[in-house]
Parts: sequence; C-alpha cells; structure tokens
Amino acid sequence: MNYQLYRTTTLGNCLNESLDELIQSQHITPQLALTVLQKFDRAINISLGNKTKSKVSFKGHLNTYRFCDNVWTFVLDDVEFREGSDSVKVDKVKIVAVDGKNAQTE
Repeated sequence: MNYQLYRTTTLGNCLNESLDELIQSQHITPQLALTVLQKFDRAINISLGNKTKSKVSFKGHLNTYRFCDNVWTFVLDDVEFREGSDSVKVDKVKIVAVDGKNAQTE
C-alpha cells in the first residue's frame, strides 16, 4: 500500500511544484514525475518510522472518529501536546493513523 499523506506537507508541495515545472519545460515526462512521487512517499514513510525518536503525549476531547480502509481518523478538540516539560495547546486537531505493520512495500 502506498501512503500519500505527506504530499501535502511543505516538502511535498515543493516537490510537486518542482516536478510540474520540469514537466512543463519538457525536461521530464509525467511518468517519471509519478515515479519520483512514489519514491518520495516510500522514503518519507520509512524515514519517519526509523529515524524519529521523540515521544509526544497528548490529551483532549474526542469529537469524531472513523475507521475506513485500515485508516483511523480522529478529530479532537481542546488538545494539549506534551514533550517533556514543554506543552502546547490547540483548539482542534485531526489525526490520521495508518497501520504501517500491515503495509505492503512496492
């Protein structure tokens, strides 16, 4: 399974814009751009799974939740995130959780 969650991040958006420019100037084909995006998806998911060591805890009020196609989506209100002695409070958070253990690599 190919998770494309990080394509909407700043890094993913910059990559998309760069690939679009390269396609428009005919330096690469759309097929090559798609291959690059697929490799980005795979690399970012592997990197975040293997290289992050931070632990953050949070608590808030569960507004809604759903489970579809092995993906959990939670919307929380009045959330407080804690990392060590640091904390941040936000009004609303959407969490998308994908079971990476059952993911198939391409």
